[in-house]
Formats: sequence, C-alpha cells, structure tokens
Amino acid sequence: MAALTAGCRQFPRIKEVRAYVVEGKEGDQGADCHDVADEHWINGNDPSTGRTPIANPMSGYAQYAGARKSWGINAMGGLVVEVEADDGTTGCGVTIGGEAGCIIVEKHLSRFVEGRDPRDVESMWDMMWRATINYGRKGLPIQCISAVDLALWDLLGKLRNEPVYALLGGKTKARLPVYCTTARPDVAKDLGFVGAKIPCPYGPSAGDAGFRKNVAFFAKWRAAVGPDFPLSLDCYMALTVPYAIKLGNALKDHGIKWMEEFLPPDDYEGYKEVKRALAGSGVLLSTAEHEYTRYGFRKLIEDRSVDILQPDITWLGGLTEARRVVAMASAYDVLVVPHGSSVYSYHLQYAFANCPVAELINLSPKGDHMVPYFGGLFPDEPMPEGGYIDLPDRPGFGVTLDRAGLRRPHARPAAVVRANYDANVAEAARDVGPPHMPF
Repeated sequence: MAALTAGCRQFPRIKEVRAYVVEGKEGDQGADCHDVADEHWINGNDPSTGRTPIANPMSGYAQYAGARKSWGINAMGGLVVEVEADDGTTGCGVTIGGEAGCIIVEKHLSRFVEGRDPRDVESMWDMMWRATINYGRKGLPIQCISAVDLALWDLLGKLRNEPVYALLGGKTKARLPVYCTTARPDVAKDLGFVGAKIPCPYGPSAGDAGFRKNVAFFAKWRAAVGPDFPLSLDCYMALTVPYAIKLGNALKDHGIKWMEEFLPPDDYEGYKEVKRALAGSGVLLSTAEHEYTRYGFRKLIEDRSVDILQPDITWLGGLTEARRVVAMASAYDVLVVPHGSSVYSYHLQYAFANCPVAELINLSPKGDHMVPYFGGLFPDEPMPEGGYIDLPDRPGFGVTLDRAGLRRPHARPAAVVRANYDANVAEAARDVGPPHMPF
C-alpha cells in the first residue's frame, strides 16, 4: 500500500469572539423563552380559563405568585455569541445572560478562544471552566461558556461542511419524535405531537384547595386528550418532598407520564426520597433543566434519583459538556430529554441513542399554533411536522443568524483582540521541552 504523504488541510484560526444582546424585536423572545407579553400562557394566562397561575419557586409570596415575569425571570435577557475564523466563517451560540453575560464573554472567556484552532473544543472548554471556578460552577458563567461552546461547534461544522450531529458520530435515528410543552395539550395532539406537558398551577402555599385544583386541572386535560396520549406535568421547582409524593400518588390514576422538576435543583436528597416513595407507581420522575456541568448531573445519575434528565444545552455547558452527561446517563439506563434549546438539542439527540424524544415549548401566546422556539433569531429554524423533526443536511447547526437588532455593548479594542490572538498563536508554537511523566 502506498504511504500517505499528504497532510491534513490547514484550518483557519479563530479571529474574534463577539457577544451581543438583542434589541428592538417586540414580541420576539429570542433566546429567552420567558421574555414574552404579560398575557402569554407561559406567564400564567391559561387561554382556556383566563387567569390561571403557574407554580414556581416564588409561589409562596403573594405579590409574585403565578406570574413568572413579576419576579424577573426575564431580567437578564438573551445573549448571542458569534465566533469568526480567519477566513470569515462564523459560528453562533445563544443563551441567557444579557449585558452581564456579554462582559464575561468579552472580558474573560475570549482570551481562551481567540487565536486557537477551532478543533480544540475540549481544551477551550476546560480552560473556560477552570478560569471561572472562583465565580462560576453554576448559573450565568456556565451559560456564557455554553454559548461560546455552541458557537465553536457551529463554526467547526461549517468549516468541515458537515452537520454537527455528523461530528458527534452520525444519526442514531432517521427522524426525531417531538412532544409539546403547552397550555393546550388538545391542540398539541391535533398537531401530531407524540405527547404534551402542561404547567402545574399551584404550589404548597395554596393549601389543600390548591392541591385539589392541581388534580382537577390535570384530570380535565387528561379527559380532553384521551387515555392514550402521553401527558406530563411541569412543576418548575415549586413543590416540597411531601407535596410531590402526595401529588404523584394522586395523579398516577390519571395516567401521568412524568412529573418534572418538582423540587429546587440542589435538593438532591429530596429527589432521591421522592423517587423511593413513588417506586412502582408508574409515575416517571424528571429534572435537571437548571443543573450545570457533569458534576451536578453525576449526583442525580449515581443516586438514581430520576428516570429522565432534562439538561438545557444552552445552559449546562454547551454541547461539549452535554455529550459527557449523555454518556454518563447511558451507563445507568437513564434517558436524556433536553429542555427546549431547539437545534442545539436536536443535533445532540440525533447522535445519541438514549435521547429518544425532543421538546418544543409552544411559545404562541395562546398555545394554539406552532412558532419557532428562538422566535425570529433564526429565520430558518426547523420546525416539527407531523410530530417529528427531520433536520436538513446543512453545515453546523444548520441555521442562519438574523443580525437585525444585535447590539455589542462591550466590544473590545482591536488591539486587545489581536493580543489574545497573538498570545495563543505563540503558545501553540512554543517548544514544550523534553517529555516527562505528567503525574
């Protein structure tokens, strides 16, 4: 066999990282699915009954009960990160974070990316994570890392002219089933979704009357969609351990598929206790929309506290960290059904067998028709048809960023960007010295 003499093609380096907020798009939530009109169903306005609260962590405070926007869930706003290579190719990632996130990306994370080879996603992720440990580990800094990481994967797919799912190992399924989170599960059924999830109206502070209303609310929608349509309940961190156990037992006879995020995310022992109490009930338990990095997920997985993990790919650490979580979960036969995140989730789910179904959060104000998860941020965002997502064969994540309304509030001088670039190019060329045992 003839020797292979030709080297691999040269990849451009990453020229610049840019962080944007989105402004001037009235009624277009972009990356923040809660930044919608006050009259929207996701803010506690059930289109079938009028004002119906949605249980949430602030339900115990009367002035904030029911309406999520009242206590500022949308205070940060969306964050768009764009990375550009030397040849002009760009990649895009999104998350929550607003101007505060822009500062983290521009002032801190950029130094670990500019001037780097875009194929080095693992080392860039590790540097960003380690460099933010003192003020990070969860929340906003990890969300910022997520957006940078997703932009890098998008860029890498475009440079290689392949979809991201192909970079992850290719398809494990011909098309991806989708369920719908909505105030109108009857409409979701008519639209062909494979299941639906509805919000829990009341938390423990509403007392026994609220508990009875929760059961009646679920029973009403079960009757509306029939006995065979999968129907789940999103409790959004609003319950306690005793309340969750009581509610799970009350709803098991109404055919609940799973009960979601019923405790605060750090109550690992509580999740384990509820799982133990509801064993054999047929009620599946899910959580982790608000969990971050492999370390938070490891605890849930090893304790066998849940049946379904629901990471948000734009929050937990991006695709680089998500694939580690999915791999860990597969060793314990735990399913991974990501929260929202649209194309960023879809590509991951195509590539892994233990990601069986996707979520579409129906952000039409009354839940009566489908709209893209990211609003107009990506005009070509793929939408489910007949209950399935069939991703087009496009490079990267396969969507185009609409730049209208983007504002870069913390742009750095060109000299600072160039200094980052030159420092990383020089480091790549540095003689590392003689070999040694690294431990």
